[in-house]
Amino acid sequence: MTENPVLPAIDHADPSLYVNRELSWLDFNERVLDQARDGRWPLLERCKFLAIHGSNLDEFFMIRVSGLHEQLDAHVNARQADGMDVRETLAQIRKLAQRQMAEASQLYHEVLVPALAEARIRIRDFDGLSREELAWARDYFLASVFPVLTPLGVDPVHPFPFLSNLSLSLAVELNDPSSAGGEHRFARVKVPEILPRFVRIGPIPGDDGYDFVLMEDLIANNLAELFPGLVVRGCHPFRVTRDMDLDVVDDDAADLLSAVDQGVRQRRFGAAVRLEVSPRLPPHIHQFLLEKLEIEADDLYESSALLGLSCLFQLGTLGRMDLRDAPLMQRVPVSWIEKSDPFSAIRAGDLCLHHPYDSFAPVLELLAFAAIDPGVLAIKMTLYRAGSNAEAMRSLVRAAENGKQVAVSIELKARFDEANNIAWARALERAGAHVFYSAADVKTHAKALLIVRREGQDLRRYVHLSTGNYNAGTARLYTDVALMTCDPKVGEDVSELFNSLSGFSATPRYRVLSVAPISLRSKILSLIAEQGTRAKSGGSGRIFAKLNALVDPEVIRSLYRASCDGAQIDLVVRGACSLRPGIPGVSENIRVRSMLGRFLEHERVFLFGDEGEEELYLSSADWMPRNLDRRVELFFPVTSEALRRQVLEECVWPFGNDHCGAYEMSAEGTYRRPPSDPSEPIPDAQEY
Repeated sequence: MTENPVLPAIDHADPSLYVNRELSWLDFNERVLDQARDGRWPLLERCKFLAIHGSNLDEFFMIRVSGLHEQLDAHVNARQADGMDVRETLAQIRKLAQRQMAEASQLYHEVLVPALAEARIRIRDFDGLSREELAWARDYFLASVFPVLTPLGVDPVHPFPFLSNLSLSLAVELNDPSSAGGEHRFARVKVPEILPRFVRIGPIPGDDGYDFVLMEDLIANNLAELFPGLVVRGCHPFRVTRDMDLDVVDDDAADLLSAVDQGVRQRRFGAAVRLEVSPRLPPHIHQFLLEKLEIEADDLYESSALLGLSCLFQLGTLGRMDLRDAPLMQRVPVSWIEKSDPFSAIRAGDLCLHHPYDSFAPVLELLAFAAIDPGVLAIKMTLYRAGSNAEAMRSLVRAAENGKQVAVSIELKARFDEANNIAWARALERAGAHVFYSAADVKTHAKALLIVRREGQDLRRYVHLSTGNYNAGTARLYTDVALMTCDPKVGEDVSELFNSLSGFSATPRYRVLSVAPISLRSKILSLIAEQGTRAKSGGSGRIFAKLNALVDPEVIRSLYRASCDGAQIDLVVRGACSLRPGIPGVSENIRVRSMLGRFLEHERVFLFGDEGEEELYLSSADWMPRNLDRRVELFFPVTSEALRRQVLEECVWPFGNDHCGAYEMSAEGTYRRPPSDPSEPIPDAQEY
């Protein structure tokens, strides 16, 4: 009798089972670039995707690459879960980023610019301008550009100027014919950010199109006005990216506001991490700039396209709706319209808002009504990103001025929104609101609103919980799911949350919510393990997770174990994913997809269990170490049968369709779009 062979135990920490986080993120940005390539999108939407690709790459260098450089400067060369150290990661980043920039340049020059010209949006070279157009351009330069410019010479008396983050500059080579031997000189001219990058040439009679020249070309062709008496020998654009990560170590709340404020002011002086140049830039200027910026040759990137492709967002402001997506007609819940006020609408039954398909207006109306309603006693809210023109914040100020107890947890360290949040913190404090901040090493990323209202002899709590921010602008661009309820248990938990944020609560008692960094990691690991146990015992374990990023090694190991136990796991991960699906004996029961489309997929939706009996959750947290260990995050169930049905129909089922338009991830970590007919409209879950 032959014994069954004993299979070796699987080492779920084996580096070969993981994808490098940074390289996975670059793969995500490659998928954004792929959207710009897709001719089924309207033309200006393709330009938008190319702008997003460029903007994403800028932020990647400002935050992720700068962080890797800081590790090397601190003599730290740690390895990620995939086994790659910092130097190896930086080398691979350079290889992938340079390739993406080259492909973006080719797409811009060879595809989009000709297509724009065919649509009567012409980006012109100065060589092709008529005499009348040249005269117009010169007059415009002298009247509107010349007064703004400040040419800065570089010589022993004039040191090399500071180059701010993402600033576009012209490196100008000059000769002074009045000096002996025609002395060579160098100057820097900053292309002003306050002026449009695309300068529209005065409308041509009888032509309803748009003709543009680039601001840098306009300046370059009028340099004689800036350097009278000198001879211009050459002019070359270049662009600098700096470390923009904000380090705050002060843990005192009173000092934290000033520390973050000072950090924001000093951020522009971060170390340079990337220099972008034209391929035509002479080698001696290369070397000169590298020395002055104190960076290495590996930090220099060449691009034949526009430096800073995010400027293509400007074209989206053109009045060419024929080249844009059709306008979005947003929904409003029927009960919201039928009831006399927001509170009666919520009392009639829990509400689920799925943005941007559902309007953000009910959230703003709830806050505006609460600010003036005599029955409202208190309003408490977390603020992560509200933006500079936030109607929600103005309602909170109005509520405080009306004598309501307003308490707001403001995250001062919300990256690139610090200045807005500081301004709102001061405005709320002036109005009499209680404002409090998270510790220096923790961010409050949870999205929660609590309104306490007197109704007769009782107090009732109204709650809004969301996967996304209280920002009306992004609510039209990001997909997020929010819950409105007056369930007493949820209200008690949210009260407990705010007490722990504003005071001292070593052991908050949550009944419904799971909260990071206290209990969320253990809750997720428990839910995953439970499905593995069910599958191993002969049941049908099932997991669905839709989120922005999956890079936490412990969660990935738990998913691998559940897969080995037989659980069927479907993951929709928009961005970085360090898990490798489809590996025999490890992750063969795991499927990973990435959805990109008209809207930024931002919602976090989780399902555990068999169909009809599944536990359904929403969350503000991705499965990343920072979300589970260093942020205040919420993970909350959807229990109403009507709302469960809505979330399943809109956020889960469409992504199980083979024709949902998502990218499929392979065991090698690469992504492939499902085959489709190029002549057909884009078949995606968002359109559904």
